[in-house]
Amino acid sequence: MTVTQPEHTAPALPQADAETYAAWFACLAEPMRVQLLHAIATTPGSVSVGQLAEMVGVRQPTVSHHLRKLADVGFVTLTKVGTSTRVAVNPACCTGLPHAADAVMGMLNARPCCPTDLPADVTTRAMTDADLAEVHRIYAEGIATEDATFETQTPAVEVLKGKWISGHRWVAELDGAVVGWAAASPVSDRAVYAGVAETSVYVAEDARGRGVGKALLYRQVTEADTAGLWTLQTSIFPENRASLALHHSAGFRTVGVRERVARHRGRWRDTVLLERRRPDYPADDACPCGHEEAPRP
Repeated sequence: MTVTQPEHTAPALPQADAETYAAWFACLAEPMRVQLLHAIATTPGSVSVGQLAEMVGVRQPTVSHHLRKLADVGFVTLTKVGTSTRVAVNPACCTGLPHAADAVMGMLNARPCCPTDLPADVTTRAMTDADLAEVHRIYAEGIATEDATFETQTPAVEVLKGKWISGHRWVAELDGAVVGWAAASPVSDRAVYAGVAETSVYVAEDARGRGVGKALLYRQVTEADTAGLWTLQTSIFPENRASLALHHSAGFRTVGVRERVARHRGRWRDTVLLERRRPDYPADDACPCGHEEAPRP
């Protein structure tokens, strides 16, 4: 994914969210609680207070005090089993805490439906076979940045054609020329994943910063919603902050960072895994962007 120039403005963080996140961060301002939360989260199932005391090397009354603080803000659950208390991480913490960090750092908006403020001079349409030479060229320009994909050589045109879902490949035009493309690939051939797709967006080098990526992403997500795809996912290098911001503006959320997931051009690289769940608007409510609701899976 190659995009330059962040194109979104984050709204003010809601007061209620700010208060909640402040309580979480205040709780974790004590290093012992951070150690305890890590020990609990990395222990399969649940763990006793006595075991935790041994793991962190402090007395049980001190551990119990900190566990109550962690439980008060929802990081852990405390369950009485006979005379023992079993401690487990709250599953909601696994997504809630990373979400809070993203929100505070301006990397996550209030889950918008799709990008807004689309450029007036950029148009999008379905990709045809006649576009594939330009698509191939633009892909090569993205590979050359070394921050768009793990690919080091551009796949053959026929390989590209075969990997994309029919009806989910698009090109953007500016002044009559193809300047970008977007496509979706299936993540699995199993029927249960029929509505889940991996997405890609690439913009020509000389057209970056003009809203081409925004126009393509808008077309991609709205058409996916209408066609019944319920989850879009993508992986982006953390260095590509413009692309991360653009995807967040389209309702993608950060699932997590895959550290040292692959070696690329002689060095280990991380990727940020993002996903977008299709908005399921009530029958009597319209999507804010105006595109029609698709049937629910």
